[in-house]
Amino acid sequence: MSTDVIELARRARLTSRKLALATRATKDAALLAMADALDGQVDEVLAANDDDVRRAQDAGTDDHMIDRLRLTSERVSAMAEGLRDLARLPDPVGEVVRGSTLANGLELRQVRVPFGVVGMIYEGRPNVTVDAAGICLKSGNAVLLRGSSSARGSNAALVRVLRDAVEDAGLPADCVQLVPADSRETVKELMRARGLVDVLVPRGGAGLIESVIEESTVPVIETGVGNCHVYVDAAADLDMALAIVLNAKTHRTSVCNAAESLLVHADVAQTFLPAVVAALQDGGVTIHGDAAFASYDGVVPATEDDFGREYLSHDISAAVVPDLDGALDHIRRYSTGHTEAIVTGDQAVARRFVAEVDAAAVLVNASTRFTDGGEFGFGAEIGISTQKLHARGPMGLPEMTSTKYVVTGDGHTR
Repeated sequence: MSTDVIELARRARLTSRKLALATRATKDAALLAMADALDGQVDEVLAANDDDVRRAQDAGTDDHMIDRLRLTSERVSAMAEGLRDLARLPDPVGEVVRGSTLANGLELRQVRVPFGVVGMIYEGRPNVTVDAAGICLKSGNAVLLRGSSSARGSNAALVRVLRDAVEDAGLPADCVQLVPADSRETVKELMRARGLVDVLVPRGGAGLIESVIEESTVPVIETGVGNCHVYVDAAADLDMALAIVLNAKTHRTSVCNAAESLLVHADVAQTFLPAVVAALQDGGVTIHGDAAFASYDGVVPATEDDFGREYLSHDISAAVVPDLDGALDHIRRYSTGHTEAIVTGDQAVARRFVAEVDAAAVLVNASTRFTDGGEFGFGAEIGISTQKLHARGPMGLPEMTSTKYVVTGDGHTR
């Protein structure tokens, strides 16, 4: 294992012990200092990001990956505001999850505690650098950030800003550390740092996530890709459905909560398909459709692969289903367990959909774009978990803690 990665992990482990003792006031002051520093040094960050974007463009990187990589003054400002939102949230550390006095007089409390050291392995999206640093600090964890080589300059500039701000606020700068992205070996070394790193959170494409899950000896919280569906039911308000489909698909295509598949009940297909096809095509979306959709000009006949894809682009798969059961069967077959949405005015149908769909988030009469830590009121998120153990859905502050039992007696013996 690389001496550099070991040393970073050891420093993080030492720092985590100090951070676990920090008061909410100290952590919040550090978060606010980080936010102010980002606002004050935005030009430095954007200059580094411009270099990264130019390198990616020269390398022929796909547009949706460029969008994830690119920072603007507005995006940096949003990142800073996310840190301020975190400062306003309650501190999860020390929260009593449950407690009681046992029959023998022992006082039992289950309390939230930090993990200790969190490793982040992620692609593109330098905003993850700030979100992860803020969430980990507020939840009492030191963080090791291993971003992709494509965002090397952006991440380095961001971490310099954040570390200086943390130190100025009275906490160790090693609360936030950047793992070098100059070699794939550093990813493997971070995945093998069991005993120094408590948990890993991968964020990125299916290949990255699968690699971390399969190769890591450090426990992993799995974040998943988003093949998100919108199902338009026979009882849907079709104007509402059209607005939801357009927002879910076109609001921002390069994110995991964007809709990638559209399902329409056969009873409303004759009315709804002409409107939704025209609206999506006007929005620059290429529709990969079944026979019903492919009868419209410009619709590309869908393949089996199309229905299972997370496009992250102006593409969507589409199919007409005979009924609710058909929609549920389709979703079971192709869903990645991220977010599924239904548009319907029938509450019985909505209840069945919610009960039978197996996903981290199920939305009724709302866009899939709402599956987001900020939109849920959690502040920034560290990722959206699609697994079922420990955490599921957008992971905010409580999800970045474990618990311990504190038992207080008065000379009790058993």
